[in-house]
Formats: sequence, structure tokens, C-alpha cells
Amino acid sequence: MTITKETTVGTVATEHPLATRVFHRHGIDFCCGGGKPLAEACEARGLDTKAVLAELERELQAAHAEAVDERRWDQAPLADLIDHILLAYHEPLRSELPRLEALVRKVHEVHGDKDPERFAALLKTFLAIQADIDQHLPKEERILFPMIKRGEGGMAEGPMHVMELEHEELGGLLKQVRELTNGYQVPAEACNTWRALWVGLEDLERALHEHIHLENNVLHPRARVS
Repeated sequence: MTITKETTVGTVATEHPLATRVFHRHGIDFCCGGGKPLAEACEARGLDTKAVLAELERELQAAHAEAVDERRWDQAPLADLIDHILLAYHEPLRSELPRLEALVRKVHEVHGDKDPERFAALLKTFLAIQADIDQHLPKEERILFPMIKRGEGGMAEGPMHVMELEHEELGGLLKQVRELTNGYQVPAEACNTWRALWVGLEDLERALHEHIHLENNVLHPRARVS
């Protein structure tokens, strides 16, 4: 496809998965905000659309030169896509969230006095993310995904709508974490635990954006017409 300023970011992410690297670098929302044209998304972030288009082209050309595999999940069987979401995102979350919880509690305990309001807000926001995910995943695994695998996606509008609302809420919490961590910029005085937390939170954001994108912009639209 030819990427233009009118192309929606969700379409770019779907047809060129590696483009999400560029979106992540610039904080462009390609999951819950996937319906926005690239120009609008760039304007919201104070970015030059032409520069972002050029960066996207360089990223994709480099991937092509290196023969990087870009799996087109919009063309894969729905059952394969669901299995990929479970393996690549659901399972890792169940081990990564407790690890990050331990880190955020430790950093809050040791460094909270440096900026009490910010560290308290970060702990509260992370725990809200963890609680949301813990109640969200089972609903997908026990209700929505089995319906889609049975070919009943057309009857799953209710569950999909609920999941998308929860994705929107989660996206808002992730934005709060990015703001509270100053875009994951590690302060010079940070200890190793603090640094590990910032890296882990940024990795969590990237994975959740990819995860939500695959569900909102690929799985759900295809399931609705299956």
C-alpha cells in the first residue's frame, strides 16, 4: 500500500506491522486511536507529517532489505490470529505484571520521598492497569474468543463492544503512565531497580498497544463479518 497523510494509523499498522515501531517512538496511538488519519494523529502529537511519512518509508525499506518477516494478521485465519494473541500477549502478561508490580512497589518504597505525589500516582495507576487486565483477559478467553473460533463472530457484537470500551480505558491509563514517567526518560540518579521499572513499563506499553491494535483493528472487524 501507499501510505499517505490520509491513511489511518490503524490501517498502516495492520498492513505494515513494523510501522508500529515508528508510532511507538513518537507516541502515536495506533490501537484505540487507529481510526485517525496519519496527519491528524501527527498534529495531535505536534509532529511533522512529512517527516513521519519519510521515517515510515525508511523503516519499511530497511525491514524489506533485511527480509524481516512481517506477518499479515489481517490475512491469517481468525483461529491463528487468536492463538497468536494468546501466546504472544496473554501468557506473557500473567508473568510480567507481577514482576512489574514488585518493581513499582519497591521504587515507591525507596524513592517515593523524592516526589511523593508522582510516585504515589504511578503506583495507583499501575495497580489499576493490572486490575483491569486481570479481569479483562478471562472474558476474552472464556467468552469472546471461543465464539469467534466457532464462527459466531457476527453474534458477538456485545462482547466485542465491551472489550473495546475496556481497551479505551486501558489506553487512558497507559497515557497516564507515560506522563508520570516523563516519556520513560530515566533520571540520572535512578538506581538499577528504577531503571528496570522504566524499561519494563515502556515494554508493557508497546506490547499492549500491539495487542489492542490486533484486537480492535484486525480481529474484531473481521469477526463481525465472519
